[in-house]
Amino acid sequence: MLRHAIAPSRRYTKASHDVVRHTRLTSDAKILLLAVQGLPDGQAGLPLSEHARKLGITGRAYQKSKELLVAHGYVHEWREQGERGRWVTEQLLSNVPLTREEAAGLRQGRPPVVPSARKPTVGEPAGRVVGHQLPVDEELEKNSPHPPSEAEAEAEAEAETGPETGPEDALAPEVAEGERVLLSLRHVRRELYLGVKEARALAGLAARWLLRGVSAGELRRALTSELPGDGVRSAVGFLRFRLLNKMPPELPAGHSPEPAAPPPVAELVVCAARDEEEHVFRPVADETECGPCRRRAAREHWARQRTLAEAEPDPLPWRQRFARAGAPAPDGGAAPCAP
Repeated sequence: MLRHAIAPSRRYTKASHDVVRHTRLTSDAKILLLAVQGLPDGQAGLPLSEHARKLGITGRAYQKSKELLVAHGYVHEWREQGERGRWVTEQLLSNVPLTREEAAGLRQGRPPVVPSARKPTVGEPAGRVVGHQLPVDEELEKNSPHPPSEAEAEAEAEAETGPETGPEDALAPEVAEGERVLLSLRHVRRELYLGVKEARALAGLAARWLLRGVSAGELRRALTSELPGDGVRSAVGFLRFRLLNKMPPELPAGHSPEPAAPPPVAELVVCAARDEEEHVFRPVADETECGPCRRRAAREHWARQRTLAEAEPDPLPWRQRFARAGAPAPDGGAAPCAP
C-alpha cells in the first residue's frame, strides 16, 4: 500500500492514538468524539444528539455510540431539576477517560492540579485541563507528519511485549491460570480492563503468587480490593505495582501446596431390588437399590395409587349426605328420612 500524508497547517483537530486506535469504540463514536472536540467554544453548547445529527449519526447508531462513550469514561451526564421544576441534563465530553469523581470535580470548577510553584522556567505553572496525572506506563510520543502504519505499530508492540504466544507455544499451567485471572478482572471492576498482550505481560508475576500457595480466587480478591478513591488511571501500572508489592512470602524449601484430596469412591454393592438379573451399583449414600430400580418402583407405586383412586365411587351429592346424617336441610325444610 502506498501512502501520502501531509500534516495540515490549519483547520485540524489533535487526535490521540488512544482514541483513534481504540479497539472497543465504533467508528461513529470516534468521529463524534473528535468532531465535538474540535468545535470552537461558541458552538460546543448544543446537546450531544444535535452534534451527532449534524454528522448524520442518528437512531440506533447514535444510541450505540453514546453508550460506548459513556461506558469508557469519555461522556458523563447529570440530570437535575431546575428552579422552575424542569429537568435539565448536563453533559461533559472529554478526550481522555475520566472517572465519575474526576468529571464531577471538573463540573464544579475545581482548579486543575499544578506541578509546582517554584521558579517556573516559562510562564506560570499549569497542569492538564482534564485527566490530571499521566498514567504510570504512558510514554510521550514524538510528533511526526507521517503517522506509523498498522504494521509498524504491531512491530513496536511486539518488540515491547514479545511475540504473541501461538497455539503451538504452550504456557506453563501457573502462567496460563494467572493470565485467566488477570483477564477476568474486567468483570469485577471496569477500570481494571486488560488486553490480551497486557495480561500476558503480567502473567509471570501472577504465576509467582500461585506458586506460593495463593488460589485464583484469593489472587483476584487481592487485586480488586481497596482500590484508590480517585479511580485507577492505568490498569497495567496499578496491577504491576500491586503484584510486586503485595506478593506473599515464598513457601519453605521442599514444601509445595498439596492438591485437594479426591473424594472417596464407594465400593460396588448388589442391588436389593427383586429383579430377574442380579446387578451391582455404586451407592452415593446408604441406599440399597440402584437409581433405575428406585425410579421403576416409584412409577409402579403411583400407578397403583391412581388405579385405587379411579375405582372409588363418586361422592354423594350434598343433599343425600345431609339426609344420611339426619340433619335438617340448609333451606329450613325437613330432611327426608333415610331409607
